[in-house]
Amino acid sequence: MSIINRHESQYARSLIEASLDPLVTINTKGKITDMNEALANVTGMTREQLTNTDFFDYFTEPQKAREVYQEVFANGSVADSPLTLRHGNGKLTDVLFNGSVYKDNRGNVLGVVVVARDVTDQKRIATELNEAKVSAERATKVAEESTKVAEEATKVAEEATKVAEESKRKAENATKIAEEAVKAKQQFLSNMSHEIRTPMNAIIGFTKVLLKTDLTARQKEYLTAIKMSGDSLIVLINDILDLAKVDAGKMTFEQTPFKMALSLSAMLHLFETKIQEKNLKLVKIYDDNIPEVLVGDPVRLHQIILNLVSNAVKFTSNGKIIISTHLLCEDEKNVTIEFAVTDTGIGIPENKLENIFENFQQATSGTSRLYGGTGLGLAIVKQLVEAQNGTIHVKSQVGEGSTFSFTLSFLKTNAEAETELEMVEPDAEIRNIKVLVAEDIALNQLLMKTILDDFGFERDIAENGKIAIEKLKTASYDIILMDLQMPEMNGFEATNYIRNTMNSKVPIIALTADVTTVDLAKCRAVGMNDYIAKPVDERLLYSKIVGLVKKPVPVLEQKVHVQNSGDRIKCIDMDYLTRRTKSNPILMMEMISLYLEQTPPLISAMKQGLQDKDWNSLYLAVHKMIPSFSIMGISSDFEDMAKKVQEFASTQKQAEEMPALVLQLENICVQACEELEEEFNSIKNTNP
Repeated sequence: MSIINRHESQYARSLIEASLDPLVTINTKGKITDMNEALANVTGMTREQLTNTDFFDYFTEPQKAREVYQEVFANGSVADSPLTLRHGNGKLTDVLFNGSVYKDNRGNVLGVVVVARDVTDQKRIATELNEAKVSAERATKVAEESTKVAEEATKVAEEATKVAEESKRKAENATKIAEEAVKAKQQFLSNMSHEIRTPMNAIIGFTKVLLKTDLTARQKEYLTAIKMSGDSLIVLINDILDLAKVDAGKMTFEQTPFKMALSLSAMLHLFETKIQEKNLKLVKIYDDNIPEVLVGDPVRLHQIILNLVSNAVKFTSNGKIIISTHLLCEDEKNVTIEFAVTDTGIGIPENKLENIFENFQQATSGTSRLYGGTGLGLAIVKQLVEAQNGTIHVKSQVGEGSTFSFTLSFLKTNAEAETELEMVEPDAEIRNIKVLVAEDIALNQLLMKTILDDFGFERDIAENGKIAIEKLKTASYDIILMDLQMPEMNGFEATNYIRNTMNSKVPIIALTADVTTVDLAKCRAVGMNDYIAKPVDERLLYSKIVGLVKKPVPVLEQKVHVQNSGDRIKCIDMDYLTRRTKSNPILMMEMISLYLEQTPPLISAMKQGLQDKDWNSLYLAVHKMIPSFSIMGISSDFEDMAKKVQEFASTQKQAEEMPALVLQLENICVQACEELEEEFNSIKNTNP
């Protein structure tokens, strides 16, 4: 076995063992052929004891397990079938049986692979919740009957009320536990991302540093291989996180003016080297009728096209790749554009086209082995397109190639496109910058020292937020690089203290391994100026430092989106309301009137609740505001702010940033009212 094959085998085994749920393969005779450590733990037996034994003997209902197993062969797969595993010591584990057949390269069925998801805790919570509901209903019935009886009925009613309140409390607690379980899963994903990215940041960073030194040809080859592997792992982590965020509805889409042609050209430039290496021809077809500047999310558009072009390059050995962009239709406010990526590659079998956009799906079982990849790229592309109300299609013929096409709509505007951050080359004359780095991981500390030394900057290192604050009290710094997750005091807490207690305006750049919408909202709320994702891009970091120090900018503001022509910056987006009302002017005017009627009292109640420390009133006022943000197209950043205020109010904690958050919510709601009054009058005048 070659080193590569051995590494692939070890990597596959490590992925199997990483599953906390029992995972087992069974042959066509129902005998166990392989399993992970989780199954051994649940059954209380060793791998040797489990191998070649009857799989069904480990369930409390062997016949039912056998029937589910047979169903897998009949249908190809089974999802979430409830069964109970039995431990050697008598302990029972409730699981959801998920199974599918696996085949060899010729399509012959070899057996079944099963993942038994442990749902013991969820089942217990559901049972407790149901019991609480039953108890509450029973208590309410007793209370209703007790009112018909005189003095004795009063006593029974009082007792029933107590029982009902206790039942309600239990039900609320059960619901809270279930909600916290969902949050815990999302937090786990975020934490795992951070834990994986942290060492990867150091690995990729130091590899870049070493590649700048004098190396032999073989050393450079080895280091380049390490960097490529690291980059591939980061892509895998990003794919999994993007998929999780889309599934959880956490993926956000900006509405930013950008130049479509320039944006696509710059993005496709990334593939030129790879295309030349494979002796392929890149053909670009762009419709000149497309307006120069459009409003949309260029980052997500890049992500979609990058995935499609990357696939095209990967699966094409000779011929050409065509990227075409055509204007389908246009009206006064919108344009609809069709994008297509065509290749002359291996193609996709017709019977696989229907499932090609599903998670972890590739054309054949050998595709991943021959070409690599996770099978997540197309799933993410489909969800990104559909989340923006677009459509995506694929046409393919084996041996001749494939065409992936999708349509998206964009707003028209007369506004100027936002300029990209100017990438400043390191300048030997710019050396009088002093940087404070707040970072707890020793390896990352060394990497940042190395990078900043290369820039010629002075630097101090603080192991956590508290130490950073102490250093700020005794020394002066031009800029702070602030890691978000640190012990003792994290980056958010430290920044909040620097801004609100020390009243310092020193620029702060967040260093984060998980650039989620939640993190960015927190960065804005506490007063950070900018952020940069790990692994750190040295040129980008240099440009951000020089840009903030040499040309100071205000603290990172909440983004508002340019919606229409003209110079005015708007905070509302009528697109959702227009689609929801099917452009019915009467219904639109009615909904705008309701917003204008309800919002000013809610603003007053919110401000009064904060002033009086009446947390319940504050919570209720903000709670009633939140649904209107999405209806009126107000940025989701403000919805995140409102939820943060709700969180403070529910815990009755007077957080230092609360007044600032309430003020920002007031300002955006007042601005929304002013803009909606203009929209109302415009609709009224247009539809007399």
